[in-house]
Amino acid sequence: MNAMRTELLAAAGSIGQMERYIEAGATAVLIGEPRFAMRLPGAIPQEAIADAIAKAHRAGAKAYVSMNKLFRNHELPALPGYLKLLAEAEADAVVFGDPAVLLNVREHAPGLPLHWNAEMTGTNSATAGYWGRRGATRAVLARELNEEEIADLKSKTTMQVQVQAHGMTNIYFSQRNLLQSYMDHLGKEARIVEQGPNDGRYLVEAERPEEKLPIYEDENGTHVMSADDIALLEVLPELLRAQVDSLYIETLLKPEAYNEAVIRLYRQAMEAWERDPDGYECDEEWLDALHAQQPEGRELGFGFLYKEQVY
Repeated sequence: MNAMRTELLAAAGSIGQMERYIEAGATAVLIGEPRFAMRLPGAIPQEAIADAIAKAHRAGAKAYVSMNKLFRNHELPALPGYLKLLAEAEADAVVFGDPAVLLNVREHAPGLPLHWNAEMTGTNSATAGYWGRRGATRAVLARELNEEEIADLKSKTTMQVQVQAHGMTNIYFSQRNLLQSYMDHLGKEARIVEQGPNDGRYLVEAERPEEKLPIYEDENGTHVMSADDIALLEVLPELLRAQVDSLYIETLLKPEAYNEAVIRLYRQAMEAWERDPDGYECDEEWLDALHAQQPEGRELGFGFLYKEQVY
């Protein structure tokens, strides 16, 4: 069993949503705003972030603030003040990919913990160690690592590791390019499909018309998401035995009710494993409940947990 309890982390787009996800079983939340972060389900502005952190702590959860965007020169002056505010509010960590965040933390908020999240490059212990030596305490692993690679990386680093356990993924290392460049890739045809304000926008390939890749746009640009969802509920013991420190539920583009139900199911499974690792069995009722929540047309799968990177 883990020496420390494995964390269940969920992204939240408002203080109310954050509180509901904690009530459902999340032991940590990821929050922030588009000025500093990409692909959040909503925005908690600077003037409310300290209140959000305090409310998460009162509810017994950790609060991580996402600063995962790539910054341009004109945006850098905003970093010191924001980081000082987060340090004063006792944020549990800042999630970063751009070294500009790390450098500003060193200078302006040296006690603020750092979680390295470059997603597409979180594939080996040497790179994780590089950022660990520079102050990061956690590495967010690429979604494309399989079970053996996750366990191997964890065994070769002193850093915490975070793995996505559920939800859609942003397409990075999976050899897919964005929009027009992707449409032109190897001469394959693709098109953008608009399904109205309630159903969103999708990228559809001519060769795989049944797969709809959601296109998510925020202030930081366009993001092509996966056509299906990772769902590792059935295989949680593999990750828990590997001593993964944090399991992440991606809440983006899903209704709150769906996310709350998913968080509750993962919390039930994790607590059952913690009570009796040797006798643990995944309850079929949990899987039935998970599939009952799943939107039509989006399959649940294990991602790359049992396979090599493929195209």
